[in-house]
Amino acid sequence: MSVYWSDGIEAIEPYVPGEQPRDQKYVKLNTNENPYPPSPKVLEAIRGEVGASLRLYPDPSGEVLRAAIAERYAVPKDRIFLGNGSDEILAFAFAAFLGHQEPLLHPDISYSFYPVYAKFFGLNVRTIAVRPDFSLPIEDFLVPNGGVVIANPNAPTGEFLPLASIRPLLDYNLAARRVVILDEAYIDFGGESAIPLVAEYPNLLVVHTLSKSSSLAGLRVGFAIGQEELIAGLERVKSSVNSYTVDRLALAGATASFQDEAYYREIRKKVMATRAWATAELEGLGFTVLPSSANFVFISHRTVRAETIYMELKSRGVLVRFFRKPRIDNHLRVSIGTDDEMHILIGKLKEILG
Repeated sequence: MSVYWSDGIEAIEPYVPGEQPRDQKYVKLNTNENPYPPSPKVLEAIRGEVGASLRLYPDPSGEVLRAAIAERYAVPKDRIFLGNGSDEILAFAFAAFLGHQEPLLHPDISYSFYPVYAKFFGLNVRTIAVRPDFSLPIEDFLVPNGGVVIANPNAPTGEFLPLASIRPLLDYNLAARRVVILDEAYIDFGGESAIPLVAEYPNLLVVHTLSKSSSLAGLRVGFAIGQEELIAGLERVKSSVNSYTVDRLALAGATASFQDEAYYREIRKKVMATRAWATAELEGLGFTVLPSSANFVFISHRTVRAETIYMELKSRGVLVRFFRKPRIDNHLRVSIGTDDEMHILIGKLKEILG
């Protein structure tokens, strides 16, 4: 604790990202990065922006990128909000929509940034327990609330909630005039996006990132799609914090990523095919593997503790994610890498398991 800190800062438990050790070279399967590089068109677009124009501020509204997103998803441009990664957009959304007397609802097993934001913004929170199989009991969310945030597919489990199951939640909260935030960071790896429902539900905000399926984790670009009233709320918060959230290089690279859908369609197919192969291999080694619509799998072994496997893999140069948290402390989240990386993982697991 520091005598200089503001009141309340000490009580916050910050989000902890996946470890990035530098003591040796690792097969890195712990942070859900896309194993394939971004489109060559993206790199070309970024290089084209490296020059004298960097002395100028970027377009604060990102008109060109918003136009590209609008064309891709067939939505009006004024229903699109840009941010410096989806995490920033989620922070803005927590501040803009979830500060009510009733509690914010989110699953107890989900993206661990949600409780951090809630604490930071002083929000009342109630977690909804997922079922023993980690599926979401959507009926348990149909209670008075100050808003709902759900990752779909969920993290770290990878399970996808069909849109038919989400509609009752949207209907309930529309009547109550409360916002539902769907965090679709992994939607492109097998799920069906709720973006088409935005036209029907003014209380729905869908948040996407280019970090995963677009191979741009290092560029930090995200976007949200919602009706105009929600976008205006996000803009109000953004312009009270930092009007220039997305820089010139990121705007150029992100825009180019929407102009090479064929490239990204192919690498998404590769990731999903590798996921299917790895799932079968892991099950053959005695792991239980949850059904995944993401670029990772959530696994537990029937006889060997997750922490033991995690430590043994790390000692052999393979990083996976271990969560020292209730209900999931005997599970590992394994990002889907290239075929070569996943073969290395399976080989090391065979060594460990004998």
